[in-house]
Amino acid sequence: MSVDGRVVGAVEGPGLMVLVGVTHDDDPAKARKLAAKLWGLRILEDEKSCSDLNAPLLVVSQFTLYGDTRKGRRPTWTAAAPGPVAEPLVDAVVHELRNLGAKVETGRFGADMKVALVNDGPITLILEF
Repeated sequence: MSVDGRVVGAVEGPGLMVLVGVTHDDDPAKARKLAAKLWGLRILEDEKSCSDLNAPLLVVSQFTLYGDTRKGRRPTWTAAAPGPVAEPLVDAVVHELRNLGAKVETGRFGADMKVALVNDGPITLILEF
C-alpha cells in the first residue's frame, strides 16, 4: 500500500488484508472483539488462522464500506463515523491485534492510499460486531 508513491504498509506470504470501517455506534469493546476474531479466524490454507501461522495482517481504514447507494447515483457516507471518532477505533483494532502477538502493517488514516492485493481464493468476508 502506498501514499504519494511511498510504501507505507506491506505484508508478504499468507495473511489477511483487513478493511476496517467504523460506524457511529462502534466502540473499543467491538474493536477488541474484531481483533480476536481476525487473529483466530480459520480461513487460511488447511483451515489455519493467522495465529496458527503467525501470519501478518494489513489493516486499512476504509470509511467507504459504509457507502449507501440506495438513493440516487452518488453514494452517501452518513453511516460512517467521522475521522475523530473512527481513527482511534481503527488504531484500537491494530493495538489489540499486536497485543495478541500479530504482526500488523497499516496504511495512513485519511490518506489517498493505493492498495494492491493478490487474492488467493477468492474469499471476502464481512465481519460485523
